Amino acid sequence: MICSNEALAPWLEKIEACPVIGLDTEADSLYSYPERLCLIQLALPGTLLLVDPLSEVNLEPLWQCMKGAEVVIHASAYDLRLLARHYDFVPGRLFDTMWAARLLGFREFGLQHLVRHFHDVQLKKGSQKADWGKRPLKDKMTEYALNDVRYLLSLYEVLKRRLEEVDRLDWLHELAVRLGEEAVRSVSSPSDDAWRIKGSSRLNRKALACLQALWWWREKEACGANKPPYFVLSHQLLLQVATLAVERKNWEACLPLRFSSRRRREIRGCLRRVSALPANEWPEKKRSQQVVVAKAEKNRIEELKLRRDTKADTLGLDPALIASKATLVGLARDWENQAARLMGWQRKLIEGWLRNLAQSCRIFSFFSAMLHCVGRHRAQSRCP
Repeated sequence: MICSNEALAPWLEKIEACPVIGLDTEADSLYSYPERLCLIQLALPGTLLLVDPLSEVNLEPLWQCMKGAEVVIHASAYDLRLLARHYDFVPGRLFDTMWAARLLGFREFGLQHLVRHFHDVQLKKGSQKADWGKRPLKDKMTEYALNDVRYLLSLYEVLKRRLEEVDRLDWLHELAVRLGEEAVRSVSSPSDDAWRIKGSSRLNRKALACLQALWWWREKEACGANKPPYFVLSHQLLLQVATLAVERKNWEACLPLRFSSRRRREIRGCLRRVSALPANEWPEKKRSQQVVVAKAEKNRIEELKLRRDTKADTLGLDPALIASKATLVGLARDWENQAARLMGWQRKLIEGWLRNLAQSCRIFSFFSAMLHCVGRHRAQSRCP
């Protein structure tokens, strides 16, 4: 376990010389809020390292040494967000073994599945929900952490070779760039609508204002208590309190018995402040995401789906990798804008039938515009 600058120093030159490095992380999101990055696992050729970010070690030299390496991570999205948030580090080159397996047509692509498939080894996952912020780590936790990187470099070799054989390595590189961009964006531009939890769409605007205030109170309370927000109040209870408060019903009866009098007073204060807000300051309701699809569009979506599925079957891929259902709907409605959001390899796979679709969309748009004009002309002719 590397937990000091002196312990890290001898490894920096070796790390910088490695063209490929395996990496994984462990956090304590079940035990702290905000979550902490508690452990960094590294795989070098012939060597496994554990680095303790909770210690006094300065990790900036580590990230500098890793800038030139290709970093191998399995299911990297969460790890990338952690590293970007805590250390402003995103690998310059990323190889995600989960996405590599998916691009090769694997339908079971968890790390356990891949290790069993290629190495005939069954990994244990018993420490998945352990408290990684505790020190010292138990032996079984250390073994679990090491196993998460133990096979990454060998998986990298075989998956990379297979991707090259089927000419899909560039697909993975393009996908890796997008994963890095999304990680940076999640840190630099967090969503303002995090409080719009599942079920909130059923609330009226005043209840939404109550929910929003309760959400931010819970965030502050969770940070102060260093506990995940659901330990303070569950999503379901947030919705229930907001609904009952607007209906002028006894919302306090649904609070947990363990709730302190201080917390009850603070919630009362939140709801009083909301009740004093003018209606124009209440949050707007989000428009429904469900869109009525015209018959002509349905036909185009079915045609696109058929062509996508045929192409995916030929390549042995999950069809959603080429284009998701939402993407198909977007292409049927506005192929030019939606196609621009696709990755290059996705566009290349579907560009032939996109040209046909473009012509279909232009014809559909022309006749839609004509019908709109005719309808407006008729309406005007009936006016006195």
